[in-house]
Amino acid sequence: MNLKPGDKAPAISAPDQNGSIRTLKDFEGKKLVLYFYPKDDTPGCTAEACSLRDNYNELLKQGYATVGVSPDNEKKHQKFIAKYELPFDLLADTDNKIATDYGVWVEKSMYGRKYMGIARTTFVIDEKGNIAEIIDKVDTAKHAGQILGS
Repeated sequence: MNLKPGDKAPAISAPDQNGSIRTLKDFEGKKLVLYFYPKDDTPGCTAEACSLRDNYNELLKQGYATVGVSPDNEKKHQKFIAKYELPFDLLADTDNKIATDYGVWVEKSMYGRKYMGIARTTFVIDEKGNIAEIIDKVDTAKHAGQILGS
């Protein structure tokens, strides 16, 4: 699925770090930063999460809710949130359904070995549930600035 700005955002339904099922409906009327990342507590993913954490109040001020999505389970998400004091929810997409629906579960290659994984991508979804922006060249250390346009 090749999503583009203006498309309706695919439905989501997955447990957050506390096991509560979260859906897009939870964010109706808000702008949503839905960011997909490969793995909790790895250098790039930590830099990205901390950039969003450090700019969380500015994101809120501009009307954005923030939610991360990775294949990690709830327990790993709890540890990641606690370790870095992340103020937003992380969804456990353990079956990769959301990542597949958003087109970010892709074949990757490392040292000549091919495997399936997350293409680090952020979808900014508007108040009506449509994709406003797709950031596929994520600068992990300055990611919040990419969203806020600074």
